[in-house]
Amino acid sequence: MPNTENTTVPGQRAAFGQRLASAMAAHGPLCVGIDPHPGLLAAWGLNDDVEGLRSFSLRVVEAMAGQVAALKPQVALFERHGSRGLAVLEETLAACADASLISIADAKRGDIGSTMAAYADAWLGEGSPLASDAVTLSPYLGYESLRPALDLAAATGRGVFVLGLTSNPEGKAVQHVGGGESVAKRIIAAVGAENAAEDLPGAPFGSTGLVIGATVGAALEELGIDLAASAAPILAPGLGAQGATGAEMKVSFGAFWPQVLGTSSRDILKAGPDAKSLLEAALRTRDSLV
Repeated sequence: MPNTENTTVPGQRAAFGQRLASAMAAHGPLCVGIDPHPGLLAAWGLNDDVEGLRSFSLRVVEAMAGQVAALKPQVALFERHGSRGLAVLEETLAACADASLISIADAKRGDIGSTMAAYADAWLGEGSPLASDAVTLSPYLGYESLRPALDLAAATGRGVFVLGLTSNPEGKAVQHVGGGESVAKRIIAAVGAENAAEDLPGAPFGSTGLVIGATVGAALEELGIDLAASAAPILAPGLGAQGATGAEMKVSFGAFWPQVLGTSSRDILKAGPDAKSLLEAALRTRDSLV
């Protein structure tokens, strides 16, 4: 397990879980996705090219600065533009940092050995132009395959969100296997052990988070999963365009609700390109979660 005796790292960056909890307390439990889909670019009157990508992404950051807890760029939608798209992602992450907005790179990385270490350096390493406050990870080569990223996140005061129980129909074929001892339950237990090792007295949750779909419904109860025991912040995508409402999410997550960071992308972004309209859409969504 990583050595986490100190709550800060060089440069006095507090642990990610603490920083996220503070942002949620100040701005509410909403993460806005930055998803530059071709259709959204067109709806904003932008070309599906690097300049359109830059205008779209930086406008979202500008509109949300000081208003929401976090932003989540969807990495694939930058990668589709090649190296110049990744350069825009670097700009976007830097703009988030300048605006004191927590950034969560939705990259869903997962590999083994030196390859996983390289992914960790890219998304969590000091000095990397792609370094974000947190990154999403896939544990399906085995939870411990993520160790390079878990350790580097702990060392740099950054965080990770591990795919735990997703709402896509295909996820059940893997995540629900095992019933009362499902794959998802084992992954979530491993995250709980990670957060227990972090040992930050008084913190509402640790720095190792989980991705739990906003539309999982009764699956948590059916699989006997105790999210409170995980002490994890919960990134819950699916709010809005994917069908989940704030009221439904509160029922689904129940007692675990204080851990939840609801995520909405298209339902908010379709209000653009006007910055005021974007912010109004985000605040309406945020208010549905409190």
